[in-house]
Amino acid sequence: MITIYTNRENYQYDLHALFKAFYPEQKVQVYGEDALYEQDCGSSRVIIHFDERRIEAVFDIDGKKEYTNIYKDDTDVTKIKQKLSVYEDLCDYTGRTLPWGGLTGIRPTKLSMGMLSEGMCDADVIAQMKAAYAVSDEKARLSLDIAKRERRILDSIHYKDGYSLYIGIPFCPTTCLYCSFTSYPIAAWRKRIADYLQALFREIDFIAETHREKFLDTVYIGGGTPTTLEADELDRLLSHIKEKLDFRHVTEFTVEAGRADSITREKLEVLKKHGVTRISVNPQTMRDETLKRIGRQHTVEQVRQAFLLAREVGFDNINMDIILGLPGELEEDVQYTVDEIVKLNPDSFTVHSLAIKRASKLSQWIEENGIDSIKNTDSTMEIARTGAEKLGMKPYYLYRQKNMSGNFENVGYAREGKYGIYNILIMEEVQTIVALGAGSITKRVHPDGRIERCDNVKDVAQYIERIEEMIERKRVLLSD
Repeated sequence: MITIYTNRENYQYDLHALFKAFYPEQKVQVYGEDALYEQDCGSSRVIIHFDERRIEAVFDIDGKKEYTNIYKDDTDVTKIKQKLSVYEDLCDYTGRTLPWGGLTGIRPTKLSMGMLSEGMCDADVIAQMKAAYAVSDEKARLSLDIAKRERRILDSIHYKDGYSLYIGIPFCPTTCLYCSFTSYPIAAWRKRIADYLQALFREIDFIAETHREKFLDTVYIGGGTPTTLEADELDRLLSHIKEKLDFRHVTEFTVEAGRADSITREKLEVLKKHGVTRISVNPQTMRDETLKRIGRQHTVEQVRQAFLLAREVGFDNINMDIILGLPGELEEDVQYTVDEIVKLNPDSFTVHSLAIKRASKLSQWIEENGIDSIKNTDSTMEIARTGAEKLGMKPYYLYRQKNMSGNFENVGYAREGKYGIYNILIMEEVQTIVALGAGSITKRVHPDGRIERCDNVKDVAQYIERIEEMIERKRVLLSD
C-alpha cells in the first residue's frame, strides 16, 4: 500500500488518482499532513507539501527513496501547475509517462469544448492541453476532434428550455464481475416489479406535470438491464411514458437491451411498437470463456442471434459495447472480438477501458489473480479504433473514469446520423437531465453553467417505500 500525506485537503482526490494511475496494482490512501505523526505509515509513503512558491516532496515507494524540491518563478502557482509538477516527478521517479498526462477529474472533451467556445483555434487547444496537463499529442487531437463533432451534433438541443430523461431499471440476470452500477438479480425481485413500476409511474407523472412547458430532447432507459422486464412489463412502462410525456421534439429514444440472455422477439417488438429509435446489444467480448469468467450467463452465439433478431424486427440504430482489459484477454482476443463485431455491422460501437471499481467483484479477483491479468495497451486501443474505422464510424464521445486500465479512455464511435446524443449530454453536462428510478442522479444545469444534483436511494425496497421523498427532492432541485 502507498500512503500519501499532504497539507492540501483539496488535492487529495487528484493525488490519489495520479498515484493510482502509476501504481494500479497498489492500494493508495491519502491523508492530511497531521496524520503523518499519528499512524504507522508502512513501507511505502509519500509526503507532498505545497506552498505558494515551492513543492517539497519525499517519494519512498518499494524501497526507492527520493527527495524533491521544486521552486516556481511566479508567486501565484495554480493547482493545475502544481498537479503537473507532481506528475512530472512521478514520470521521473517511475521512468513512465501516461497517455493523458496529469489530467484527472476533468472530462477531456469538456475541456477542449470550453477552449473552443473561448475562440481558441485548433492548434492552440492542442498546445494548451499538452502544456497544462502533459497530454500526449494523440490524445489531445482525439479530444479536440470529438469536441468539435459534439458541438455540431448538439447544435439543435434545447439547452435553456429543454431537458433529457433517464429511467433506470436496476435489475440484471446476474451481476458481472466488473460491475459497480446499481443492479439487483431479477430472480430475487420478480414479485416486486409491479411495485417498482408503480413508483416509477409516480415520478414520471410528477415530471409530466412540472415539465409540461419544457422541450424533451432525448430519453434513455438504462440500468441494470431494462430488458430483464417481461414484454408486458415493458409495454406498461413504455405506454405510460408515451401517454404522459410530450414526445414531439424527442430526437432519440434509447433502450439499453444490453445482455443477449434478456432479449426476445416479443420484447424487441414492444420496443419497436413504442417508437424506440436506438438500442444496445452489448457482448463486451466475443470469447465464450471470458463471458463465463466475468459472470455473463450467455454465449457469443446468443449475442449474434440477438443482434440479427433486432435487425429482423426493424432496428436500424444498434450499438454494441466491448470492454478492453477484461481478465485473461490478450491482443488476439480483442482482435477476434472486433473482427466478429465488424461482421455483424452495428451502427455504433462503444469501446470501454476496464475500470477497476472498489464496489465490484473484480477488485477481489485481481487480489487473487494479480494485476498482470488485466492487459489494455496502445495496441488493443488501436485494434478497436481500426475496427470502428472499417465500419465507417467516427469517434463522437469520450470519457474517463478513475482506475481505468492502461490510463486510457472510453470512446463511442458511430456512423453519421447514428450518434448517441444522450451519451454526449450526460458527459458534457450542458443540459438538465432528469433521472428516475433507484440509484439515479438528477443533474440540473443552470444558465450560468452551475450544476446541482439530487439522487434517489439505491436500494429498490427503499426507493419504493420512499417514493414521495424522492419526488420531493426533485421538486426542491427543479423548482425555479
